[in-house]
Amino acid sequence: MKIDPAKLALYGGILVIGLLAPIMFPNYTLQLAVLWVMILFALTWDVMGGQMGYNSLGNIFFFGAGMYASAIVQIGLYYDVGLYTAARGAVKVSFTSDQYYTGLFLGIIAAGLVCIVFAVMLGWVVFGLRGPYFAIGTLGVALAAGELVASWGYVGGGGGISMPVYPGEPDDRSIFFYLLCFVLAVFTFLVLRRVYSGRFGLAVNAIRDDEEKAEAMGLHTKRYKTVGWSISAFFLGMSGAVFGNMIGFIEPLEVAFPTVTFGIFMVVMSLLGGKGTLWGPVIGATLFHAFKEITWTYMLGWQWVALGTLIVVLVVFFQQGIMGWVMEKWPEKFGIVIDEEAAAVAPDLDGSAARREAAK
Repeated sequence: MKIDPAKLALYGGILVIGLLAPIMFPNYTLQLAVLWVMILFALTWDVMGGQMGYNSLGNIFFFGAGMYASAIVQIGLYYDVGLYTAARGAVKVSFTSDQYYTGLFLGIIAAGLVCIVFAVMLGWVVFGLRGPYFAIGTLGVALAAGELVASWGYVGGGGGISMPVYPGEPDDRSIFFYLLCFVLAVFTFLVLRRVYSGRFGLAVNAIRDDEEKAEAMGLHTKRYKTVGWSISAFFLGMSGAVFGNMIGFIEPLEVAFPTVTFGIFMVVMSLLGGKGTLWGPVIGATLFHAFKEITWTYMLGWQWVALGTLIVVLVVFFQQGIMGWVMEKWPEKFGIVIDEEAAAVAPDLDGSAARREAAK
């Protein structure tokens, strides 16, 4: 297999920067960790919204479900969850280092697997919907999940649940969770890169272009949609587990199922970078996170106005996103060959030019 030196240098550079970032910018370790979570958000949303053409507004459901699944596993291995989350603290909590790390990694794995189960179950319901109905249906799932968990006393209800305390120094804790977010985002990218390069990528693009024709050609569209959503759910669930432990406290509406913030952000990031591309969500998430941090710091009180303006500009004037614009501008850089003769003939497929010539 031939190795492209340019791509190798790009991946190597990202790896080095990613590993050295918390050392070079120690005061921004948390913000950098959240950046990798945002990249994962955009990548996983694009599996359905960009590659397959199913614009989901409820992918944040898997983020929250993974967060709570992880919490139940981490705590339930050593304590009764209901007593742990009691309003006045019915048990005295003390996790050893071995208990913490064992519970954390088992919780992350459980979060991903539980979310796959949820994706398969929900797929049987929502994949009967298309277009805006699918988007609204998935949004309803996320909103309902937040309200249901807020009334579930076993996991603390609306009062939330405190996660086990990291058994180390605060600086070590920041580096530890940064590396978890970084590794998870990179792993997600590599898996999707591999998946898109095979039969799955061709199949989901066929569904996006014309699902009825894809079915007529013998493509099991529901199977591919379920697999695609399960991949998204798996990584989102694990990211929820990591994020919940990094924050240290889980609350259903603002942390676990933040539909109006993270749920919308993942869509905007994919649109900004260029949906339906591998690198578009990465670029979009990076620029959006920088934009968000700047506006939330220097435009406090006007940050939502700035965000709304960005969304309007994207939807009205820049629908193809950054990668879409770059691919239109320099198609040869991406291996896209344009047949100039065919392009010259294409506008005359309806015979309009011939009719104009005959009328002279």
